Amino acid sequence: MPFPLYLLALAVFAMGTSEFMLAGLLPDIASDLGVTVGAAGVLTPAFAIGMVLGAPLMAALARDWPVRSSLLGFVLVFSAAHAVGAVTSSFPVLCATRMVAALTNAGFLAVALTTATTLVPADKKGRALAVLLSGTTVATIAGVPGGSVLGALLGWRATFWAVAALCLPAAVGILTGIPVRRMPKNPADGPPLRAEFAQLKSPRLLLVMLLGALVNAATFASFTFLAPIVTDTAGLGELWVSVVLVLFGAGSFVGVTVAGRLSDKRPSLVIAAGGPLLLIGWPTLAVLAARPVALLALVFVQGALSFALGSTLITRVLYEAAGAPVMAGSYATAALNIGAAAGPLIAATTLGSAVGDLGPLWASGLLVATALLIAFPSRGVLTARRSSEALR
Repeated sequence: MPFPLYLLALAVFAMGTSEFMLAGLLPDIASDLGVTVGAAGVLTPAFAIGMVLGAPLMAALARDWPVRSSLLGFVLVFSAAHAVGAVTSSFPVLCATRMVAALTNAGFLAVALTTATTLVPADKKGRALAVLLSGTTVATIAGVPGGSVLGALLGWRATFWAVAALCLPAAVGILTGIPVRRMPKNPADGPPLRAEFAQLKSPRLLLVMLLGALVNAATFASFTFLAPIVTDTAGLGELWVSVVLVLFGAGSFVGVTVAGRLSDKRPSLVIAAGGPLLLIGWPTLAVLAARPVALLALVFVQGALSFALGSTLITRVLYEAAGAPVMAGSYATAALNIGAAAGPLIAATTLGSAVGDLGPLWASGLLVATALLIAFPSRGVLTARRSSEALR
């Protein structure tokens, strides 16, 4: 894979760390800024919603900009937003910085997803996407637990400063490693913006976006609420929460890597094998969560299956949106983050039910079951396209 892909993955790592790090920082933020934990909790869905809305908006705005300038600008503004967040004593200002960070994160990811597919042959989109998304999976392995430790030792503001600093080497890498060129923006270079938005009328594209959102919703429904399962259901100490998060992240890295080698040529194999296993895995984890060894093993497996299936579906989004060379990345970004926003909200409604802390695991199982029921009658859409189509 081309080296610039890894530079983009570094920026995705910093942004992924920021997106997920607040789970362990909310109590400190609430105490420091004089708000309730519940009020501070709006920072997380606000970020995801900003990602959903920002992906098409920022991708459309960046249409007329050189690719390198777009990526560099997004990274620098993202870094600046975290620097402002690190020094503010105002909760509304912190909320505003999170929205700005979400918009620039969405813009970066939308452009980066499209750029990644232009750096490789047309039939290697899945492998390119795997490299890019490895930044997110490494964030769950190292960035999020590391941010929690840093926040515990030096305060939540130190974590914001660390994310801002992580963006700087990524910015240098983009400046030196990404070629200067513009995204296609007119009929001579590519379809007009209206034609790219018209791709959203395609039932095939909408189907794979929906499936990607459902699988990602299942992933984040459980990932968000793993801590109480570890400490209350399994009876492990708080330090084990970081261990479980690392295991989930390690599994996700394995899943993305393996799926990246299959999702271009044999996506139906990943979905046919991974989908039922993922469906079985969530209720199995719910049943065995009180047993620490089973919990640790299944968290790794579910991380691998979740990201293998999810990344394959997002790769299909890029293939189905091939007629939208600029906006395709924003459609993939929107699908990912609709799931990231909806999953925890759905899971939260189960916490007060009879199943208690295990509710999110059952909710994840239902979300995957829904995805498979939708996918089965339309399974032909999920197969690799003919080579002549894939090489467009």
